[in-house]
Amino acid sequence: MTEYGVVIIGSGFGGQCAAINLKKRGIEDFIMLERRDFMGGTWCQNSYPGAAVDVQSLLYSIESEPYDWSQMFAEGAELQRYTEHVITKHGLREKTRTNSNVQRTEWNESEQRWHVHLQGGDVIKAQFVINASGPLSTPVIPNFKGRESFKGKTFHTNAWDQNYDHKGKRVAIIGSGASAAQVIPAIAGEVGHLHVFQRSPHWVLPRPDRVFKPWQRALLKVEPIRKLARSAIYWGLESRVIAFKYSDFALKNVAQREALNHIKKQIKDPVLRKKVTPDFTIGCKRIILSNTLYPAYCRPNVSLHDKADGIAEINETGIKTQSGEQIDLDCIVYSTGYDATDGVISYPVIGTGGTKLADVWDEFPRAYLGTTVPSFPNLFIVTGPNTGIGHTSAIFVIEAQMHYIMRAISEVKAKKAAAIEVKPQAEERYTTHIHSEMEKTVWKRGGCTSWYKSKSGHVVAMFPGFSYTYLRMAKNFKSSDHAFQLPLNANSNANAAASKPVTEGVTA
Repeated sequence: MTEYGVVIIGSGFGGQCAAINLKKRGIEDFIMLERRDFMGGTWCQNSYPGAAVDVQSLLYSIESEPYDWSQMFAEGAELQRYTEHVITKHGLREKTRTNSNVQRTEWNESEQRWHVHLQGGDVIKAQFVINASGPLSTPVIPNFKGRESFKGKTFHTNAWDQNYDHKGKRVAIIGSGASAAQVIPAIAGEVGHLHVFQRSPHWVLPRPDRVFKPWQRALLKVEPIRKLARSAIYWGLESRVIAFKYSDFALKNVAQREALNHIKKQIKDPVLRKKVTPDFTIGCKRIILSNTLYPAYCRPNVSLHDKADGIAEINETGIKTQSGEQIDLDCIVYSTGYDATDGVISYPVIGTGGTKLADVWDEFPRAYLGTTVPSFPNLFIVTGPNTGIGHTSAIFVIEAQMHYIMRAISEVKAKKAAAIEVKPQAEERYTTHIHSEMEKTVWKRGGCTSWYKSKSGHVVAMFPGFSYTYLRMAKNFKSSDHAFQLPLNANSNANAAASKPVTEGVTA
C-alpha cells in the first residue's frame, strides 16, 4: 500500500491548481490520480466540433499562468494547448498516475488516513484528499424508450467519436444547451440533415469575440497591460451579479431585450422565432453566447424539434416523434449534460464512524465554503456544492478555494495535528446563509427548471453572489469553525482522550 501526504483526484484545472499551490509551499509528497489515459480534464476530454470557452481567455486562465491567447474566447484546441503548457511547465505529468479510476475513499480512524481504493484493487493511503474530479465530468444520457435498440452510431458530446465521419449523414442532436449550441453550427453545413431535439430553449446573446491582431498580442505580453485588461474584464463580468440577484429591471429590460433583439435580427420565420424564445427570465438557465446558432437553425437542412414535437421513442432506424413522425438517422449525438448537482462526487466517500457522504447529501449536496463537510476530516472538494459561477471564470473560484484549502493544510501542520474537520454548526450556519441568499437570485425565482437545481429543488450548483465575496470568505480562515485531531498514540489502540477533536493549541 503506497502512502502520500496528499492525493489529488482529477487532473483538470482544479487538480492543476491544487498541485501548483502545493508545490509553491514546498509540498512535493502528493500524487494526482486521473481515471482516463490522458491528463487535462474538460478541455482535453471535450473535443467536439466547435468547442470553445464562454468566458474571455484572459480571465479564463490561471492567474499566475498567463498565455499568448490568439483570440478573445479561446477555442477547444487552444485551451488544450494551454492545459498542456501548464502541465509541462510545472512537471505535473511526473506527478500523475493515469488509468486510475477511484472506486471509493474511506477514512481509517485508527490510522487517521484516507484509503483511496482504485479499480483493479490498488489502495493508496493519504493524510489529505483533494477531490478535483469536477462537476461536469460524469455525462448523463436520459433513458429514452428504445434507446438501446438504435443500430446507428451514438455518442455523448463529452466523448465525441473523432473516427466517425458525420459529413453527408442524417444526424440528430438531443439537447440544446451550451455544448449543443457549439456543435450545431459547427456541423450544420457538413451533414446531410441535422435534427435538433430541444427540451426547452435557452436565451442567447451575441458573442463579442475577436481574433487578436499581432500588435494586440504583443501588448498583452506586457505584464501591467495584461493585468489591467484582465481586471477590466473581471469587473465588467462581476457587474452581472447586480442583475442576477438584485435587479429584475436590468434582467428583463436590458439583457432580455438584447436577447430578443438577437432573435429578431437573426431569425425571420415567426414559427422558428417562437420555438427558440424561452418562457422564463433570462439568467435562470445558463446564457449561451453565440453569433452562429440561430443562422444554423435557419438552414434548409436543419430541423428544430421543440417539446411539442419531441422524442416519443428511439427505435432501430432513428427517432419517432410525439406527432408520430419517423425520422431515420445515421447518428444520434447526446448533448444531454452532466450529473453536476446530486452527483458532485461520482464514487462512494466514507468518513468517520462509517458516515457516507451520499447519506449526508441525500436531501441535497452541502459543504462549508463548498469545500469541506463535517465527519470527513482532511477531505477538500474543489468546485463543490454552491461554488459554480454563472457570470465569470470558474477558474477564479477554484483559485479562491485554494486559499482555504492550503491554509487548512498549513494549520494542521503548524499545530502538529493529524486532521482538520469543519464543525457541524459552522457548516449548518454557512449552508443556511447560502440558501437564504439564493432566494434573491434569478436561479431560484426565474421560472425555469435547470441543472443548477438538485432533486430537492435546492439550487446547489451556483454561488449566490459576487465572486469577490467568495474569495474574501475563502481567505478569511476561521479556526473556531474547525476541529483538529491530535495524532493517535502509535503504540496503543485508538486513544480516546488523544483523539478528541480540539480547536486550539494542538501539539504532538
